[in-house]
Amino acid sequence: MPKYIIEREIPGAGSLTAQDLQGISEKSCGVLQSMGPKIQWLESYVTNDKVYCVYIAPDEATVREHAEHGGFPANRVSEIKTIIDPTTAEA
Repeated sequence: MPKYIIEREIPGAGSLTAQDLQGISEKSCGVLQSMGPKIQWLESYVTNDKVYCVYIAPDEATVREHAEHGGFPANRVSEIKTIIDPTTAEA
């Protein structure tokens, strides 16, 4: 199944408290449960004003549906075509 990275513009994201992040995570997980196994959240990276989330989903529409139901922004959704890391240089 395809993997996506979602860019969410959230001003002040880097200042969110652990409690804020827990609440956001709980909301996201609740929406995911209601959508069934067709979509999975892998991880997220929080920066000063954005959150970058990695999801596995059948298509972009499913990712956007999750964002809509959760009330989360999904400013950009991009399909991940491949992953590279330092070991890629060893090939």
